[in-house]
Amino acid sequence: MLFKTTDNLSLYYEVTGNTQSLKTIVFLNGLSQSTLAWFFMLPHFKETHKIILVDFVFQGQSSKEAEWRTFDQHAQDIKELLDSLKIEKPIIAGLSYGSLVAQHFALLYPQKLSKLILMSTFAHKTPYYNAIETAWWNALQIGGYPLMLDVMLPSVLGENYFKNPLIPIDLLKQTRADSNIDSTSLFKLMRATKERPDYRPMLKNITTPTLIIHGEKDLLLSVHLAEEVHKAIPNSVLQIIPGVGHTLNLEAVAQTAQLILNF
Repeated sequence: MLFKTTDNLSLYYEVTGNTQSLKTIVFLNGLSQSTLAWFFMLPHFKETHKIILVDFVFQGQSSKEAEWRTFDQHAQDIKELLDSLKIEKPIIAGLSYGSLVAQHFALLYPQKLSKLILMSTFAHKTPYYNAIETAWWNALQIGGYPLMLDVMLPSVLGENYFKNPLIPIDLLKQTRADSNIDSTSLFKLMRATKERPDYRPMLKNITTPTLIIHGEKDLLLSVHLAEEVHKAIPNSVLQIIPGVGHTLNLEAVAQTAQLILNF
């Protein structure tokens, strides 16, 4: 389904799970993901929760033609969508890029959510992160998304995933290639991260109960970055999943889902 934002852009979303449930969970995608990224998570929530999946502007089936968007604007898009669906105080669960949107949502609209789940998250950038981001940016410029994906995979998937992949690596790459992710849209998404300042001082103002879930072997975002988020958000809970990397909705489906349900 498509929702029109206030600036007349199309936001693709899906409503699934137990649509009669009073409990709603909203999953927010990582950088180059789409609503399909949550396929393996859905069975863990479909009986108990109404589930909202959404592609940010520049992702999946949403509009691509706009200028770049800040995280505040992404958060506003999510708020407008939830208002249109008359969904009050859902759980907002974001992964990586989506976790940054979730952070901004929690600060802009604290009355609009019940709990905040931040997966593979961070609030500031280190020289190591900047080096990875530069490599992705240059790969995207030189070889488009296929080359960027080759560069990305060792950073966003842990070593154990390569040994025992839920989706074989070649199939995963082919599926991403078939999704026709275009470079221009990715550059627009990445600009929001490049221009985002150190957000740690802002996080102290989050009042929503917050769970932070991080992979022990996350190479893109080292555990200490999640620990910084944990320190900044009052009364937050940090859970580290041993032996897994960055992409928790592919590498640690059952563990991540159970932590969310327990919380």
